[in-house]
Amino acid sequence: MATFHLKTPLANEALKQLHVGDEVFLSGTIYMARDAAHKRFVDLLTAGKPLPVDLTGQVVFYAGPGPTKPGDVIGVVAPTSAYRMDPYATVLFDHGVKGAIGKGNRGAAIRASCAANTAVCFSAIGGISATLFACIKSAKVVAYEDLKTEAVQELEIEDFPLLVTNDSCGRDFYAEQVAKYRELLQPPV
Repeated sequence: MATFHLKTPLANEALKQLHVGDEVFLSGTIYMARDAAHKRFVDLLTAGKPLPVDLTGQVVFYAGPGPTKPGDVIGVVAPTSAYRMDPYATVLFDHGVKGAIGKGNRGAAIRASCAANTAVCFSAIGGISATLFACIKSAKVVAYEDLKTEAVQELEIEDFPLLVTNDSCGRDFYAEQVAKYRELLQPPV
């Protein structure tokens, strides 16, 4: 397992170097969006219409902010369970999204889509929301303001700490770790 410092937008060459379990410190622009925004994205793409923001080569962060205190650029953010975006993520990967940040495991379709599209899924640990918050340098709503806390926000981040959980080879960190520990727990023969 290795450590990488990457900047968005993400290129295929950089993504091919990442493997499950690698630690990534991500900097640049990412887009924060949750379920309602994802549904709107997919509806637009299905209708052959453009998205309100260009997500080509970009990373989508499944999160929502808490209230913004005076002097802060955004409220504390906590990652959302990634599997909730599985019905939408493959469509977005097919249209150029190169990474997704959430928490927890993903389904088989996501693993296949990551391999087919040279994309990756990252996990952000929910318990470190204060650390994630400190890495966000600016935030602005760029689409679907009517969704309030689920509006799409463009975030500028610096050294955002992430773990690669699905790589562009179709590997799954969670599945591999579960299998490893099941094997360790097998009674001796």
